[in-house]
Amino acid sequence: MRKIRLLGDPVLRKKAKEVSQIDEYVLNLVKEMFEVMYANDGIGLAAPQLGVSLRIIVMDDGKPRVMINPQIVYKSEEKIVGEEGCLSVPEIFENVERSKEVIVKYRDENNVEREEKFVDYSARIVQHEYDHLDGILFVDLIPAERRAAIREKLLDIVKRSVHQR
Repeated sequence: MRKIRLLGDPVLRKKAKEVSQIDEYVLNLVKEMFEVMYANDGIGLAAPQLGVSLRIIVMDDGKPRVMINPQIVYKSEEKIVGEEGCLSVPEIFENVERSKEVIVKYRDENNVEREEKFVDYSARIVQHEYDHLDGILFVDLIPAERRAAIREKLLDIVKRSVHQR
């Protein structure tokens, strides 16, 4: 099983590439993503978190989903603030402002195009994982003073990331 990449790993800061075809490699990766996510008590995981720079998200908000080449086509102006954590930034939990609703277009693992609306908690998961595909981590979205307050913890994670590689 692949290891979750930690803050400091360059793959987490790259814009992930589109999936050109849903083949055996992609399907095996998706299966592994679910295994790693569940093994680490996660609710969402993006392929870059496993060191694979492809636009794939898995999530489980009570219903397991695979999103290949997702696009957020709508974000509500109404925002909500909620606590987030991340498997790539372990033991850090901070409040992040996100859109209350989003609509996402994506292909599922069967190459079926879907468009789905997500609200509240589910919308938060999608936005968090989608950010990973663009090289954005949730700690980038917290106020500078909060980031400064947890700076030492973040630096420790970066050090662990270097040792992991």
